[in-house]
Amino acid sequence: MISYPVRYYKIHNPPHLNVLKEEKSMVNEYEIKKQICDIGRRIYNRNMVAANDGNISVKLNDNEFLCTPTGVSKGFMTPEFICKVDAKGNVIQANPGFKPSSEIKMHMRVYEKRPDVGSVVHAHPIYATSFAIAGIPLTQPIMPEAVIALGCVPIAEYGTPSTMEIPDNLEKYLPYFDAVLLENHGALTWSTDLNAAYMKMESVEFYAQLLYQSKLLGGPKEFDKENIKKLYEIRRKFGMPGKHPANLCQNKDGLNCHNCGGSHCVTGSVGSQPKTVAPEVVAEITKQVMAQLGMN
Repeated sequence: MISYPVRYYKIHNPPHLNVLKEEKSMVNEYEIKKQICDIGRRIYNRNMVAANDGNISVKLNDNEFLCTPTGVSKGFMTPEFICKVDAKGNVIQANPGFKPSSEIKMHMRVYEKRPDVGSVVHAHPIYATSFAIAGIPLTQPIMPEAVIALGCVPIAEYGTPSTMEIPDNLEKYLPYFDAVLLENHGALTWSTDLNAAYMKMESVEFYAQLLYQSKLLGGPKEFDKENIKKLYEIRRKFGMPGKHPANLCQNKDGLNCHNCGGSHCVTGSVGSQPKTVAPEVVAEITKQVMAQLGMN
């Protein structure tokens, strides 16, 4: 073993470098907190949440995560509101008066099962949540961007908020999708970083709004299986990150995740065709959307 003089260690491992690394880490963490607050304002200003609804988290490393606090409007947060938890959801750091979101359990389940994920966003966007309430998954291939970016968005079975029911019901969808609707609850998206996770939430809501409005006009014109295959191939060529039906469903016998409601990917067996939406269902969705918009 080579023995170096003390002067070598002082030159090659100066103590101030460790201090600088720690300070840099703190600066980066503070910047991420600011970004979380910015995304919180976006989801609030875009009517994706009301009052204190919704939650956001970001992965710092395998055992440190930043998350929004419970009982606080996401539109009015500042960096000192943000909490830090470990991989089990236990508090590492939180300022007085703030506690991590009560929904942190479902965030942790995403990170546990999807090591590629760097951020999770949960919100209650009006159109997507209306579909979740009506029990209608977003599986109709109606525009290239939705097919390429999302594939389809299944509905995770209902679970009581703040319990293990939600993460347990969510788990089977995690290997195959980057977005789900939560039955009678809202939407959940995840991706490599905070901005990408938020953009998926925007995409889910835009998809839901277009699908809803096209139904009012007599029903959307869907892509046929050949065009879906072409769009899936575009995604594969782009090498886009995350999970997507394009990587799993190869349109066997003309079936894909857009016409099996996502059940083919999740269970390995072909499910039923998507629900035909009856006029009374559209009317009910209309009623719910108008109520949330204060138009009734």
